[in-house]
Amino acid sequence: MTPGPGVAAAGIVLAGGRSTRMGRAKADLPWGDGTLLAAVVAALAPVVAPVIVVRAPGQALPPLPAGTRVAEDRAAGRGPLEGIHAGMAAAAGVPRVVVAATDLPFLGPALVARLLDALGDADAAVPVVSGRPQPLLAAYRTDLLPEVARLLDAGERRVGALLAGRRVTWLDEAALLADPAVRAADPGLAGLADIDTPGDLRAAQSKRETGTSSPDATPVPSSGSHASTRAPASEVIA
Repeated sequence: MTPGPGVAAAGIVLAGGRSTRMGRAKADLPWGDGTLLAAVVAALAPVVAPVIVVRAPGQALPPLPAGTRVAEDRAAGRGPLEGIHAGMAAAAGVPRVVVAATDLPFLGPALVARLLDALGDADAAVPVVSGRPQPLLAAYRTDLLPEVARLLDAGERRVGALLAGRRVTWLDEAALLADPAVRAADPGLAGLADIDTPGDLRAAQSKRETGTSSPDATPVPSSGSHASTRAPASEVIA
């Protein structure tokens, strides 16, 4: 599963978060035979190239799959918007990126490809789960980089501020599952679930070991439009 002609895209994995609720860096958390960070990189790699891991200044990273690039936030403590800036700058010349947080243990290539395909000529393609946008697993155009820089210079930290007033394709559960590849690989959309606490990690590891990574029930498709280029400002949160 790779980008087709004219659909060049890079991947950005945000690894520099403070992880205060977890009590340790999420990038280093054990997952399978490696780490959580390596697993997220591996989920992106079949679809996008290069995959760029963005770390906090001076942050040590665990071993990464061959070919992974590393970028660094310009300043610490400025949130995921700073990481998106660093990743987009490192992806210079690539028109599109898929951004993923490092705490998505069940993320798979099919969901990554769906986001990229849905981007079209919009500025961003963002999942919406239970009415809440998920901008830290989304596709973006890299020509947003100057706007990201402007927001940071103005003291903004919220990714939602980048989406406000932009052309956004919002993808609810039904829109995501309309893709046969997503429906086959991840019918419960477990790839959208993040982990924030040690309890979350234990539960995810248990699901992985027992082969029950998907939620207990597949999200019920909503009625009406599955994807649109507009969303109420109240939905743009991060």
